[in-house]
Amino acid sequence: MKTRYQTIQEDLKKDPKHWLITGVAGFIGSNLLEALLQLNQTVTGLDNFATGFQVNLQDVQKNVSSDQWKRFNFIEGDIADPSICKKACKNINFVLHQAALGSVPRSIADPLSSNNANISGHLNMLVAAKDSAVDQFVYAASSSTYGDHPELPKLEDNIGKPLSPYAVTKLVNELYSRVFFDTYAFDSIGLRYFNVFGRRQAVNSAYAAVIPEWLGSIMAGEDIFINGDGSTSRDFTYIDNVIQANILAAHIKNRPPEQIYNIAAGSRTSLLELHSIIVNNIAEKNPALKIDAPKFRDFRPGDVRHSLADITKAKEFLGYDPFYTVQQGLEYTVEWYLSNPHA
Repeated sequence: MKTRYQTIQEDLKKDPKHWLITGVAGFIGSNLLEALLQLNQTVTGLDNFATGFQVNLQDVQKNVSSDQWKRFNFIEGDIADPSICKKACKNINFVLHQAALGSVPRSIADPLSSNNANISGHLNMLVAAKDSAVDQFVYAASSSTYGDHPELPKLEDNIGKPLSPYAVTKLVNELYSRVFFDTYAFDSIGLRYFNVFGRRQAVNSAYAAVIPEWLGSIMAGEDIFINGDGSTSRDFTYIDNVIQANILAAHIKNRPPEQIYNIAAGSRTSLLELHSIIVNNIAEKNPALKIDAPKFRDFRPGDVRHSLADITKAKEFLGYDPFYTVQQGLEYTVEWYLSNPHA
């Protein structure tokens, strides 16, 4: 029996739509671009290359046909510019708004930039999408919104106090989206991502996420550092599960308006367990790579100690079914980074 996701994929191939992806040159955005082009969709992409890279777009081009690549129109611009957002939303069916300045440490070091990109940029996109009467507006929310709420697993309606400027910006995104429904009847869907990982995630960044940071360090023969005692746990989510969630959300009907959904694997992995899985995968694929034991350092300010999503709501209303486990996702991710050592 076909899943809802498989049915939507087949329907899209027969009836192409016009999509807008903000942050298209980034990790998540470029993977969404590749998936949609492979479904023969027409895609406009917007990016200012603050955290995205031209090489990501070049990698997508290699993985699609020349005819599919012709369906992609790139706009270099900033979501902080309302006129750029208006231009990008013209004649669009579905908006997948991924552009943001991520990273808790980055937001602590520079809260003004995070606010400008994540709050002003989100508001500009809401206005532009509303004025263009797009069919659906899906945006990247964040598990950081749960803040200091102790309950596990995390339920969408139970949030605590934000622990970083980044978390504040993502909470404000949700508040603005709710107000746009109440005030203008403009509906949207927020996907609260939990620690997304996979191919094309930046390694060479001061704010790299833990998985690409560790993989980059291993391939460079450098030390691996664990913040805290290693018991910190996360609901790590493979990129292909996130792609599924976005495409499902763009096509959802007959559901409560203006909703937030947890997008995760629904399982918890400690940093020590994560390290072990990565090391075992690398040893299997490239036993010549020498990997020393990790070194430990202080917990980072603003970090949540434990995170685990309840994904019942996304399963019920979106038809979300995370096909890839953390272990499977890590196997594919390690393989990609070993094949792309300069990523």
